[in-house]
Amino acid sequence: MSQTVVLKVGMSCQGCVGAVNRVLGKMEGVESFDIDIKEQKVTVKGNVEPQAVFQTVSKTGKKTSFWEAEAPAPTPAPAEPETKPAEEKPIEEKPVEAPAEPEPKPAEEKPAETVAAA
Repeated sequence: MSQTVVLKVGMSCQGCVGAVNRVLGKMEGVESFDIDIKEQKVTVKGNVEPQAVFQTVSKTGKKTSFWEAEAPAPTPAPAEPETKPAEEKPIEEKPVEAPAEPEPKPAEEKPAETVAAA
């Protein structure tokens, strides 16, 4: 049975493309494949199993995963009613008081000397 397998493959250069090209060219059941370095997308058509294609491409050492659109969609969780977050009260900023410096003492006044009149 012919099917299409789409993978996301971390390819950064033509050497990476060549490695993927080599392994897919040797794989049995592959009728055609397309390698898009810009999209990091590898599309394989033929009488192949998705897991076998995945394993074959993974042998190149490139980070490989199934293309998300091709992966089976997980069953959605039941929607929870939307709740508004509790209103946050603004934090009151209290001025930080520096420790009071002692006021300079005024110069002590000396009692005026009285000059005794002779």
